[in-house]
Amino acid sequence: MSDLKKIISIAAFFSAAIPVAQFATAQTAVYPNKPVHVVLPFPPGGSVDTVARLVMPRLSESLGQQFIIENRSGASGNIGTEYVARAAPDGYTLMVNTIPFVANSYMYAKLPFDPLTDFVPISLLASSPSVLVVHPSLPVHSVRELLELARAKPGVLNFATAGPGTNPHIAGELFNYLGKVKTVAIHYKGGGPALLSTVAGDTEIIVSGVSEATPFATTGRLRALGITSLTRSPAFPDIPTIAESGLPGYEFVTWHGLLAPRGTSAAVVAVLNDGVKKTLATPEQVARFRQIGQDIIASTPEEFAAHLKKESAKWGKVIKEQGMRAE
Repeated sequence: MSDLKKIISIAAFFSAAIPVAQFATAQTAVYPNKPVHVVLPFPPGGSVDTVARLVMPRLSESLGQQFIIENRSGASGNIGTEYVARAAPDGYTLMVNTIPFVANSYMYAKLPFDPLTDFVPISLLASSPSVLVVHPSLPVHSVRELLELARAKPGVLNFATAGPGTNPHIAGELFNYLGKVKTVAIHYKGGGPALLSTVAGDTEIIVSGVSEATPFATTGRLRALGITSLTRSPAFPDIPTIAESGLPGYEFVTWHGLLAPRGTSAAVVAVLNDGVKKTLATPEQVARFRQIGQDIIASTPEEFAAHLKKESAKWGKVIKEQGMRAE
């Protein structure tokens, strides 16, 4: 090829590439330019719902567009998660999810998505411990006493869950796994009904969100035995940890994170990540999250991705050892 032809060819290439680059830059520069839908794969009233409804209104203010929350619950979060997996990767369909997002890969024989490859992590938002509570009629006042009773009556005691593979289910099975006991999971459709079943005495035990269970514990309708984190919660310093009060090594910390479909551009992810960090850094937000026992995280996308892999391995082991299935 002659030098002149080479020059013409190179010029033609760059003249074609420049408009594409300009279009991509312009698209990112105006993101978001319409409302963003944020799917929650769980019913209203749970921790995912609570966290999302604290974050999204402030993110709307920060980025100048509405972030509209939509609860698409069912199948332990799989229905809403699949919906987001199939959405256009344009930044206008997002999702807030938690532990079942990675645990369901082991709970179900087959899923229509892969949590580690079909989504783009944007940011962890917050984390919180749960609390192990029992109905007051149960004759136990500590984790150690509960373990002794469960060992004396294998398969007799029961614990409420928000459905197969949900946080209360996984937390309860972790108790069985580490304590070498057998308490029976009773599944409900959502965390609210599960908690109320224990309040009513229909079930005996539940591992529930701190903010949801504490009002019942403080009024005597439930008895709090232990916090699920390795250290006591600053919001509830009088409640010992499960690890210190009878079951060493027990740790169950609920996390909440924002994700997008695979293929979402790095530029859009960067806009969202920056918006989340600014939103969660305000003194008002810090105070609000502390009130409900949540610790703000606001991670990088890379940190969130690493966290997902770690959580997948951790809960996969427990689920396999306990023979947990959702089908």
